[in-house]
Formats: sequence, C-alpha cells, structure tokens
Amino acid sequence: MDCKKALEAAVGNASASSAQAIEQAIENLRKSGAIKAAKRAGKIAAEGLVLSYIHGVGKIGVLVEVNCETDFVGKTDAFRALVNDVAMQIAGANPKYLSREDVPAEELEKEKSLYREQLKAEGKAFGGAQAKPENIVEKILEGKMSKYYSEVCLLDQPFIKDEEKTITQLLVEKTAEIGEKITVRRFVRYELGEGLEKRKNDLNAEVAEQLGS
Repeated sequence: MDCKKALEAAVGNASASSAQAIEQAIENLRKSGAIKAAKRAGKIAAEGLVLSYIHGVGKIGVLVEVNCETDFVGKTDAFRALVNDVAMQIAGANPKYLSREDVPAEELEKEKSLYREQLKAEGKAFGGAQAKPENIVEKILEGKMSKYYSEVCLLDQPFIKDEEKTITQLLVEKTAEIGEKITVRRFVRYELGEGLEKRKNDLNAEVAEQLGS
C-alpha cells in the first residue's frame, strides 16, 4: 500500500514522465522510511536477539546483540535474518567500534595529526607555494575522517550486501519495514590467532639441528 500511495502521488504531478514518477516514488518511499524511523527514535528497544556467527571453518567468530521493541518481533524470521546480516558484516568488515562516539579521543587526534602530516608532505598545507587556506585543509580532513569512520565504525560501514547504503541506513530501512525501533547495542569479534606472534621457523637451522650439526 505504501508503494501504491507513493506512486499515485508521483503520477499526480502532470509534468512528470512515467520514469520520473517512478524515481519520485522511490525517493518518497525512502523519505517515508526515514520519517518512520525518526518517529520511533524515542522508543525503548530492550528486546531482540543475541546471535553467534562462525565464519568459514572456525577461523572467525562473532557475537552480536541487536535490539527491537517487542519479543514478538525478536522471534521473527525477518529480524533474525537482519541480525545474521549484521553478524556477517562484523565478520567480513572487521569494525573496531560500533559508532563514531565510541572512538577514543586520543585515537581521533592521532588520525587527524597523521592526515595533516600527509597533507604537509604533499605540499597541500602548512607552507610552500601550494599551501591551502585552513578552511580548505579542514574540509580535506573532514573527508579523510569520514573515510576513516567508514572503515572502523560498524554503523558507518557500507553494507556488504549493498554498498550503496551504510549499516545505519539499513537499520533505518528495517525499522520502517518492521515497524519497531531497531538498534545494534554491542558486538565482539574473534579471529583465530589474533594478537599472537606466529612462529617463524628457520628451515635450514631446523634441518641442521635434526642432523646434529
């Protein structure tokens, strides 16, 4: 019914072609989804699902908690499929944090400092004939930080099944479809051998040792 209403509203524009009407209807639906999600922003989402996901042959494991408003929705196939997609995202994209707010301030400053040094080395800032105004430098830094967030923050990452949308946008869409507020609360990711120094053998030395020389 939402699709029908959006298309009827778009077709009502006499100056629009059929192709334009369809595009307008899609845009209206997207806006409607965002509005629906915004209306539920103040709701309490304390139900949901904690799901475990093992990738491949036991090399990567994920635990993730995704919340909704009611136990009924938490038990549906649609919600479980969403949680599974989020777990797969974590396994494949390896985010360090859930959201931008979770990134430590020291790490942010370190990244910004690194990017400034890169700009200096490229002759784009801080001296030289090619120096740019500070406001331009900040714009460049803003773009670089957005890219950084899209790599380390789950909610900013492109969805592995549709890179045209972020995980945040996916949650907004699913909130509109399911009709309840949906949030990712926390996750943990394990990768076999992570943090351990792998043993490096000197083959020649090992053979010599076995031969007693």
